[in-house]
Amino acid sequence: MSATGTRSDGTVPFRATLGRSVGLFSAFRREQTDPAFFYGTLARDTVAQLRSYTPLDGRLVVDVGGGPGYFADALRDAGARCLCVDSDAHEMRLHGRDADLHAVQGSALDLPLRDGSVDVCFSSNVLEHVPDRTRMADEMVRVTRPGGLVYLSYTLWLSPWGGHETSPWHYLGGSYAAERFTRKHGRRPKNDFGRSMYAAHAKEMIRWTRGRADVDVVDVRPRYLPDWMRPIVHVPFLREVVTWNLLLVLRKR
Repeated sequence: MSATGTRSDGTVPFRATLGRSVGLFSAFRREQTDPAFFYGTLARDTVAQLRSYTPLDGRLVVDVGGGPGYFADALRDAGARCLCVDSDAHEMRLHGRDADLHAVQGSALDLPLRDGSVDVCFSSNVLEHVPDRTRMADEMVRVTRPGGLVYLSYTLWLSPWGGHETSPWHYLGGSYAAERFTRKHGRRPKNDFGRSMYAAHAKEMIRWTRGRADVDVVDVRPRYLPDWMRPIVHVPFLREVVTWNLLLVLRKR
């Protein structure tokens, strides 16, 4: 590492600081008005975080639920070979983007990949949109080679953004929040409770990691929060609200 704090490849080591958290939440406010800025910012930050766990140059990464490919762009900029898998063809062209040539349509619950075929299995904010969260996580482990990495992050239901665009009314119930949104806007929310969004909790997936004999837990942390907030994931209930977005990093044995 040089005196300027950069690595030999010119990248800056990832640091989960308070300033980073403030920057991410500021960018989040532009998700609806400037999605390219928000998702591009989040993708670059996420790839920097991922690189703190594993090299990416030349690695084969599958982005589960990759949608329009913002994360794939950032992963390729980091030297990875990236394949997107998404179940929704419309999502692949979201925000006016062209469909990724290295993308396939397929379910996160039944990934169209061979066992042990990828170096890194990556998923950002998809788990809360599938009805069977442990099955999706099982599939991510299945397609990862021994020694490879699983990076899985998702929004917690009891966090302030748990209901997505129906927040904070999800605290009164997901169905109530969706119906309220429909009455107010004259259309169903994109993230419609019980249809395209489900109540995902930290407890469920932390328990799932403990039941897997074929993975080592590398990290469990609040994805967007500073390093000093890590201990919150060990506090039942409080973690469901404060963690906001849970990150699980696993190494396959």
